[in-house]
Parts: sequence; structure tokens; C-alpha cells
Amino acid sequence: MRAAVIGGGSWGTALASVLGHNGHETTVWSHDAEAARDISARHENPKYLPGLKLPDKVTGTHDLAQALGGAELVVAVNPSHVTRAVMRDALPSLPKATPIVCASKGIENESLLTMNEVLEDVLPAEMHPYLVCLSGPSFAKETMQRMPTAVVVASPWEKMAQKVQRSFSNDWFRVYTSNDVAGVELGGSLKNVCAIAAGISDGMGFGNNTRAAIMTRGLAELVRLSVRKGANPLTLSGLAGMGDLVLTCTGELSRNRTVGLGLGRGQTLSEVLKGMTQVAEGVRTAKSVHDLARQLEVEMPLHEAVYRILYEDLPPKAALQSLTSRELKSEFQLH
Repeated sequence: MRAAVIGGGSWGTALASVLGHNGHETTVWSHDAEAARDISARHENPKYLPGLKLPDKVTGTHDLAQALGGAELVVAVNPSHVTRAVMRDALPSLPKATPIVCASKGIENESLLTMNEVLEDVLPAEMHPYLVCLSGPSFAKETMQRMPTAVVVASPWEKMAQKVQRSFSNDWFRVYTSNDVAGVELGGSLKNVCAIAAGISDGMGFGNNTRAAIMTRGLAELVRLSVRKGANPLTLSGLAGMGDLVLTCTGELSRNRTVGLGLGRGQTLSEVLKGMTQVAEGVRTAKSVHDLARQLEVEMPLHEAVYRILYEDLPPKAALQSLTSRELKSEFQLH
């Protein structure tokens, strides 16, 4: 099969590696012409994943039309804030009746749409049945190193999810299917905000008790919002919910936890971001979740605290005080 990966960052490169390993001729489009050349000439993406070799079947290009020409599978994996623009540019070259896998995690700030909803907004209606979202606990570096990994792909059309499942699956990259697009997308997006909170806690010197409380209460808020958006709460106990939450809140490779660590140690947001070469989606998603929660009248105090730290310069100690001094209540309240 011929596959096109639109996005040459770390996760796009890792997914291209999986496809290439599975025998698919895979072309990675990168907005960075030098990165595209490195992928073709060196079979490596030294900017994001130095020292990790790509299969020979993976090549790079800076030309969208060239990447998409003859593709039988398209993977869209750009940062959330540029997904709309990139896919609008890609539209004239997108092949018809072809699976389009959205592997980006985030919620657009202005529209408050998930990435699948953004693609529905950009692409014509006849392409909508071919949209599939991919999420789950998966660091790009470990995927490139072929460490056992499990993810989930979601589509209302079961046969489409199964087709994508077969394309990606191998003996170390296991893919499950789901029909709950909303749950899979929101789980993969909101966990990034929780990871910032966990990083702040770690940066302030708190221990496992605090991190466990943040993860569990963050999950409760995540479920609350997702259910309001039509998701199945069981989805959030799976790979795209709890699985990804555990990974990003505890893993040393987590960009969002890294942001939180810096904030917890007293750095400003601009100082933290200045030292990063990759996008931490949770920073933008925190604003989207703040706005979406207000729009849907969903109470999300942990996510709200992260938003106020990021966008209103609330000191982390004051944010913690606001959370621990809240009115006492029952643990499980979905409304």
C-alpha cells in the first residue's frame, strides 16, 4: 500500500516508521524542507528523533501534492493550531474514498472543535465517512524503538476502523478499534492539561499521593466534559483516556509534564516554552477546555486551575489552595 503522512514532527515520523516497517511505501510531508530531505537522504529525522533510523520504505517531501499522489491511506498529524490550514491546503490533492487518519490531539481555540470536527469542517461531506482518529498512550521515541505499544482508532464506520487497524498493526504496535470518536478524541486532548497539572505538582516537590489525586480527579473532570459531548464514559477508562493519562502524567518524555515541571519550579510559561523544540498541546488545549467547559456549563476545577496558572499568572501555590479548600462533596458526580 502507498501511504502519506502529513506532518513531519516526532509523532508523524514515528507513525511513518510503523507503516514503513509494515511494508507500506510511505511519504512524509514536512513543512520543513530540510527535515524532508533528511528523511529521504538519511532515513532519519534528526531535529525531532536523532539517531533513530527509519525504514527504507519511508521518504520525505516538502511538496503536498507529491506526498498525496496515489495515496491509499492518509495520516494527518500536525499540531492542532495548524491542522485547519494544512488540511485546507492538502484538500485539492487528497485522494477520494481513502481513509484519512487524524492523529493530532487538541481542541481548536477559536472554534472549540476537536481535530476530527475540524477536518469535517474543512473537507467535503463525501470524505467524512473516511475519517478515523488515532489516539492512545504512545511516545514517539519509544514507538520508533519498537517498544510494545497499544493505541486505539475510532470511526462510526467499523469497516473503516478495521482497515486502518490492519494497516498499522504488527507484533509490537497493537491497534484496537472503537466507534466512540468523541471519547477517543477528548480523552487524547484533555489528558494533556492534566499532565501539566501533574508536572506542576512534581516541580513543587510533592509526591505520589498528590500526583495520584491529580490524575484521578483530572480523569473525573475529563469524563464529565466528554459525556456532555456525547462520549461513552467507558472509553475514558481505556487507552485514549486512562492509558494516555498515565503516560503523560508520569512519563519522562511527556512534553506537557515538562511544561508543568518548569512552572512548578518557578519558571514563567514563556521561559519554559523557550527551551522546547516541540509543541506541548496542553498549553493551547487548556484555553479551549476553559472556554468549552463554560459553554457547556461543566465544572472542571483542576483544568480551570491550570488555565489560570497559564493565562492569568496565578501562582501554583494559590491554585493548589483554591483546589484543596473547595466545598466537600461526593466523589462521583457526573452532572
